[in-house]
Amino acid sequence: MSATPTVYIVDDDAAVRDALGLLLSLHGYRSAFFSDAESFLRAWNPDAAGCLLLDIRMPGMDGLALQKKLVELGSRLPVLIITGHGDVHSAREAFRSQAVDFLEKPLQEAQLVSAIEEALARAAARPQGGGASPDYLKRRASLTPREGEVMELVVAGRHNREIAAELGISVRTVEVHKSRVMEKLQVESIADLVRQHLQNQVG
Repeated sequence: MSATPTVYIVDDDAAVRDALGLLLSLHGYRSAFFSDAESFLRAWNPDAAGCLLLDIRMPGMDGLALQKKLVELGSRLPVLIITGHGDVHSAREAFRSQAVDFLEKPLQEAQLVSAIEEALARAAARPQGGGASPDYLKRRASLTPREGEVMELVVAGRHNREIAAELGISVRTVEVHKSRVMEKLQVESIADLVRQHLQNQVG
């Protein structure tokens, strides 16, 4: 693996690898491709620079397992998760293992390029974690107690009906609280909510 910043792609779908390779070359990125997690691990070294674009569902070791393994190995490569089967649990696990973003297929070119730029910038800057950001704390403090309860259950992967039953409120009321939480925390999706919550946990 090269010390030159490279976008490493691990996806078992050859068509996806080909499409990503063409897209990345048009944007001037250096790229390297792997069809499974095991071959990537064999090639990985601690000096690898750039970022990793990682599919979740693959034969053998899946993407989330590879991500956790890289964390254990001390990898410094920022990870972007891509999946055709996104859900809150998968997003939560990805962000717990320090994923930069969680992108659902079919990938949108502008969104993908933006995420890669963020990942490469993060790799270059290497900010040190220091707990919750002041901006997040301010937005989080604007939630009512009930909105805070709903948010905690949402990021834990609970569905609206489960949240309603646990809190003794209607499903419609859960939806209203969830909408207000996303507005106040300035997120556009549940995956963004999970990421922001986990990245700003104190301790």
